[in-house]
Amino acid sequence: MYHKIILAGGNGYLGTVLANYYQSLAEQVIILSRKAAPAKGNITTLVWDGKTEGAWTKALQGADVVINLCGKNVNCRYTERNKQEILLSRVVPTTLLGKVIENLAQPPRLWINVTSATIYRHAEDHPQDEATGEIGEGFSVDICKQWEQSFFNCHTPATRKVALRMGIVLGRSDGVFPRLLNLVKLGMGGKQGNGQQKVGWVHEHDAASITHWLMEHDDLDGAINCTAPNTVSNAELMRIIRKTYGMPFGLPAPAWLLAIGAVVIGTETELILKSRWVAPKRLLDAGYRFQFGNAEAAVGDIIK
Repeated sequence: MYHKIILAGGNGYLGTVLANYYQSLAEQVIILSRKAAPAKGNITTLVWDGKTEGAWTKALQGADVVINLCGKNVNCRYTERNKQEILLSRVVPTTLLGKVIENLAQPPRLWINVTSATIYRHAEDHPQDEATGEIGEGFSVDICKQWEQSFFNCHTPATRKVALRMGIVLGRSDGVFPRLLNLVKLGMGGKQGNGQQKVGWVHEHDAASITHWLMEHDDLDGAINCTAPNTVSNAELMRIIRKTYGMPFGLPAPAWLLAIGAVVIGTETELILKSRWVAPKRLLDAGYRFQFGNAEAAVGDIIK
């Protein structure tokens, strides 16, 4: 039984997954959120603004792990204002946590910063791993680089640090999957663009389980990819969802139509069309076994 799990910015989808996962494994699960929330058993919420120190800093004392999930949702138009908010909502809380952890008498044993697998280039030729993967270019990649730099620049000699480069988390309640399933239900679940772009995905159970596994493996630090080992193309993922749900057809969405749709719903086509072929080499080499290693099993579990 762990003593204390801290989830900074943990009131979103992945934070809820992690809180529920750790509820039976820890005495306390503490969420740092901008909004107050009632306690749910041993899951409690402390209010912070992600910018300044306050009473919440005491909660980090003696924690088993701090998992930082802070960051404005990138599912928006990349206006100058939104770009600035996306950057600051990641870098500022990360820097603040580093400053607090450095000054604690009993700092957390482990600090996991959930960053993004989109740091790698658009890859349709071969997978990108932690050792040989090539860092990409453009706005999203620049955000990831500054985010990780702010994390690794923090001086926390008594706290092990992992930048967990998270893929697209697939699960029942929120995130990308319910939206893809809705497209399938409407008969619009065909390939998006040319469908060849790779989807670096991970089942929500593995996303949580990997953070737990990292707590037990003290030899791992630095950047670690968090994606399932069997990456699929967008066309293949949509086919699997259609087949599992029982929908015999799905209209495709060409790139030009996606560009129009993205403007209408206030997002960017990059989120759909970038090929994220990312390999979890360090996890596999260290012996982590994925419960959901292939997309058929993951989609089957979610839809059932």
